[in-house]
Amino acid sequence: MESKKRIALVAHDNEKHDLVEWVQYNWKTLIKHDLVSTGTTGRLVEETIMAKNGGARPASLNLTRLKSGPLGGDQQLGALIADGKIDIVIFFWDPMSPQPHDVDVKALLRISVLYNIPMACNRSSADFLISSHLLGEAYDPQVRDYSDYLARAIR
Repeated sequence: MESKKRIALVAHDNEKHDLVEWVQYNWKTLIKHDLVSTGTTGRLVEETIMAKNGGARPASLNLTRLKSGPLGGDQQLGALIADGKIDIVIFFWDPMSPQPHDVDVKALLRISVLYNIPMACNRSSADFLISSHLLGEAYDPQVRDYSDYLARAIR
């Protein structure tokens, strides 16, 4: 993992306001990294950063917008994680509201854990992640070797 991280930003509808507030506070740190976001969340992140930058898009902002979560954005993000193209996931999800794509949400949580991706699921954990000295340093995460598991599964 390089010192410039690839950070995924995702929020359920009821959590988008919290994520926008969090981005407003942390935008100067976020634009130093590559950002990936699902659908509407990506639009809100971009609008928020531009507003904080006097209405202009910062030259250093590198934001990739995927599809909306229910339209496959969660799965696109999961594929990026599996391909080693995401370093950190900030996923503000709503534990009180059933989502029409709950299975996709669970899969995203699972794949993040499987590949040992640091994940924040609320503002407090996101604050701890973004304020870590490791955010700006190269880091070599330990990823479990699943070759024995795969060999057993094939039999």
